Amino acid sequence: MTELDELLEARNKHISKSLSLAHGTPLHIVRGEMQYLHSADGTLYLDLVNNVCHVGHCHPHVVAAGQAQMALLNTNSRYVYPGLANYISRLTSTMPDSLSVGFLVNSGSEANELAVRLARAHTRARDMIVVEGAYHGHTEMLTELSPYKFMGPGGKGEREPWIHVLPIPDAFRGGQRDFAAEAARAIEEAGPVAGLLIETMLSCAGQVPLPAGYLSGVAEGVRAAGGLYIADEVQVGFGRVGSDMWAFEEHGVVPDIVVLGKPMGNGHPMGAVLTTPEIAASLGEMEFFSTFGGNPVSCAIGTAVLDVIEQEGLMQRAAALGARLLTGLHELQGRHEAIGDVRGRGLFLGIEMVRDRATLEPAAEVAASLVDAMREQGVLLSTDGPLHNVIKVKPPMVLSEDDIDGTLAKIDNFLS
Repeated sequence: MTELDELLEARNKHISKSLSLAHGTPLHIVRGEMQYLHSADGTLYLDLVNNVCHVGHCHPHVVAAGQAQMALLNTNSRYVYPGLANYISRLTSTMPDSLSVGFLVNSGSEANELAVRLARAHTRARDMIVVEGAYHGHTEMLTELSPYKFMGPGGKGEREPWIHVLPIPDAFRGGQRDFAAEAARAIEEAGPVAGLLIETMLSCAGQVPLPAGYLSGVAEGVRAAGGLYIADEVQVGFGRVGSDMWAFEEHGVVPDIVVLGKPMGNGHPMGAVLTTPEIAASLGEMEFFSTFGGNPVSCAIGTAVLDVIEQEGLMQRAAALGARLLTGLHELQGRHEAIGDVRGRGLFLGIEMVRDRATLEPAAEVAASLVDAMREQGVLLSTDGPLHNVIKVKPPMVLSEDDIDGTLAKIDNFLS
């Protein structure tokens, strides 16, 4: 029995079957290095789907910061230490001035849970608005708030009465639909709400950018209904879109609450909620305390991630590399009928595969086959979207031009 067989046997025995493996054939990964993953058999994989290791797997500056702080002090936020105040000050300095108060937690799920709690405390309402296909976390409440879960495998197949769902504003499949008007009507019909929880670019819904004017319109509508606009930037924040540090900035609207997660700690568990002093005060006399949220090691790692983004110009790099990849994909779209749509910004892109461009019949099998073929050639991708036909591209932000050109050539070869 090989080591991989032993690991799979132990996994099957002791880990719930509800946790699946990625990439079909089990990959025995032993080391990460910037944009690459190394397997036990010596295969080098280009990782184009892991937006958690935002500044690169095991980035030396981030690793060193965590090691140094762990050797010095790790405690909880009931004590005073420089890292907490310095980190939250630096993080809020990247936000609009009104979002000056932060809560540090350990994941995007924790952060979204707290954001909804704040919205409910502030508005005294309960109902929430989300977008079809959205995923916001794994807690019971967030599973109920995530159409991706409650309408997906194992889900109950219907929403709870306190949840109101907006259609995916998908310009590719929506034709001439006025998604902004549809959303406005749905928000008005919902009545008093606590808030709208929405990703600034939709991830599990198929890597869908929000149409121009859509976000400002729904934010205005939800505020008119008494609710707050909560920006879920877990997937697309920290410069990934290339044009701005935070994706909501592209839309000219300031959220009431911003939720951060995944890339914040580059693989170390971190999450945050940023909001106004008035909304933060809505918890009243009930204390909020997270044992590990904002601990010294987490703050050191989070600070190091911000260092790398700034010092290595990764936001600007995302803009340039994303443009190169998008241009190349559009060129492939012109040669291959199976590529129905290419969309996104920066290093958050989607490639929608179709059988027929006229009918837009989804080609989930082609998408899955392409992902499998790319894995065999050392490139890791994945599929998503309601029709399972969108290839998502959201890599560590340290790609090279050669990585992009090589990936485009391999996709071209598969589709030819």
